[in-house]
Amino acid sequence: MVKLRARCLLVGDAAVGKSTLCHMFHSDGSLFQNNYSMTTGIELLVKCVNIPETNDSVELYIIDSAGKETFVEACEKMWGQPSLLCLVFDLTNEQSFSNCSCWMERVHAHCQDHHIPGVLVGNKSDLSARREVQTSVAQEWAQSQGLEYYETSAKEMENYDAPLLSLARTFQSLYHQSIETIQNLTPG
Repeated sequence: MVKLRARCLLVGDAAVGKSTLCHMFHSDGSLFQNNYSMTTGIELLVKCVNIPETNDSVELYIIDSAGKETFVEACEKMWGQPSLLCLVFDLTNEQSFSNCSCWMERVHAHCQDHHIPGVLVGNKSDLSARREVQTSVAQEWAQSQGLEYYETSAKEMENYDAPLLSLARTFQSLYHQSIETIQNLTPG
């Protein structure tokens, strides 16, 4: 049995649903608040994820970072060295999707271009009549950035946990790959 710890950075524009997704995941879907106060700093939530078909678990330290530009620079100093990235945009707001490029640049600059496994999350899939970002466009962009893509609706509890569960599995897999590489380097 292995217990791992990973810092998961949650970023994206203000009002895309980062905090809602985070709280829904943390509470196993039992905490959807209709009214959220805008995050003005960072909020840290911790959740232990048991990896199916193994005895391993990953304790995710989810760093929910403010999305409003006036707060981002101060928050960046508190990001530390993230192990995982969850980039969120609003499917009903094309500008929030366009800004994902800026978020990626910011994260790469902060991490000195160290590769961080990540996911792109299109949130608010329940608002299909107001949709501005097509799945194929978001998938293509995510793939170009080396990210997995998910669509979620925190409000309707659709797929809200899939992105973070995927990140936990990825982290566990990378750990075991590293162990195997080290063992293969050891003589005899």
